[in-house]
Amino acid sequence: MWAVPTHKYWGISMGLLAQAEVDLTATVFTESYYFFTVAIMWLLHVGFMTYEAGVARRKNVMATAIKNILTIAVVTPVFYYLGWWVYFCMEEGLLPTTTADGNHPGSGLFFCGDGYAVPWEGNLGPNLGDNITGVFWAAFVLFSWTTGSIMSGSIIERVRTSAYLWLTAVMGGIVWVIAAAWGWSYGGWLTLHFGYHDFAASGVVHGIAGIFALGVLFNLGPRIGRFDRNGGVRSFKPHNLHMTLQGLMIIFTGFYGFYAACLAITAGSVPGWANIYFSPATLSAITFTITIGFAGGFAGGYYFSKRDPFWTISGGLAGVIAVSAGADIYAPSLVFILAFFSAGFAFYVGSYLEQKTRIDDAVGAVAVHGFTGFFGVLLVGVFAGGFPTGALGVETSFLGQLVGVAALFPLAFIPGYLISMGLRKANKLRVPPAVELEGLDVAEYGADFFPEHGSAPEVIVEADGTEVLAEPVLREALADALAATK
Repeated sequence: MWAVPTHKYWGISMGLLAQAEVDLTATVFTESYYFFTVAIMWLLHVGFMTYEAGVARRKNVMATAIKNILTIAVVTPVFYYLGWWVYFCMEEGLLPTTTADGNHPGSGLFFCGDGYAVPWEGNLGPNLGDNITGVFWAAFVLFSWTTGSIMSGSIIERVRTSAYLWLTAVMGGIVWVIAAAWGWSYGGWLTLHFGYHDFAASGVVHGIAGIFALGVLFNLGPRIGRFDRNGGVRSFKPHNLHMTLQGLMIIFTGFYGFYAACLAITAGSVPGWANIYFSPATLSAITFTITIGFAGGFAGGYYFSKRDPFWTISGGLAGVIAVSAGADIYAPSLVFILAFFSAGFAFYVGSYLEQKTRIDDAVGAVAVHGFTGFFGVLLVGVFAGGFPTGALGVETSFLGQLVGVAALFPLAFIPGYLISMGLRKANKLRVPPAVELEGLDVAEYGADFFPEHGSAPEVIVEADGTEVLAEPVLREALADALAATK
């Protein structure tokens, strides 16, 4: 028989071992949790690529798909070398007035000064003692890619690939990061002073990307033939609407990972989960919101668009974006109502932009992500006013949410407009008219990727709904466009 130890330190040692085991389990769980949210969020970009390739005409499918892949290639290094540092250094911080390293509120978090977010220090690499930085950084990278993919769809079929890559690098690597530091952090000035609440990034991701794209579209202009001489709106038929709908459904699957990555796992909150502001939140709450939000959005899109397939499923996206800002606190019944009418809001905004302002947004991203995203931010002020946000418990209010929109809207629009204007003046924004008519696949990759369908003529849908051969219409529209520039 083994004797039972009776040393007075035995209980203390066993307690320390038990606590160490608990800490290790928590660390492994946290690292695994964020790792798998990142893996699920990859589906967002599979979906965006599929969605946009389906919307594109046959002659632009490969160029559209490759553009989404290159988003990852350019945004990732910009965020690694600059964006992660910007996020921490532009937060106001919650530190005491004086600390050992000289930081204080207004100068950024302590991470800014201690090398935490600097890539050539130890944290952004294979540090075996760090079980969180890499997976948490990767979650933010996936958010960054999302902003680029949102803009990508709106400007397809006429933007130069090089111009798009410059634009998405700036937006995905810098602009949305500034927005996140301002209002998607417990140390952001919008959070600390105005109680800004934007749990799943209605404004700081979707709103920023959609309004940045709006600034680009003002300079990019519509595709040749999109509008007729009488102001009517023509439609370009997607080469594969089924692929478009499938892409959106894949995006919706990735949203579950997106929402889950917006939660923080903390030891101090009850029951151990919190939102980005370290206010209590749960996976259960956001599961109700995202699922019912899609349902309400589909219903609203179907109803308000009068059964249009594209807007029915886009309504689901608009609905869930609108409730994302308050996804951690909304009651399910309220979620359905808000998502239903927000889908209608997106449909009418998209129709207005297309028919009245003659903005050619190929996938409705400005309406669905931009305006509906910021609309969702304001909804929190209406339906969740008084909810405490952040470590200081500042109450959410309509005024605070409005201040957030007033700050983030120009942050998105101005860089998008100015950078695209500079590219346009340098003749680097848009492909030449001949290339646009021929198709970007042949011009950029020297191949028609659908040769078996090469004999099928392209058709275009006139404003009155009739389908006609596209070639004479596009040639006439090209002549009008060239004449207008003389």
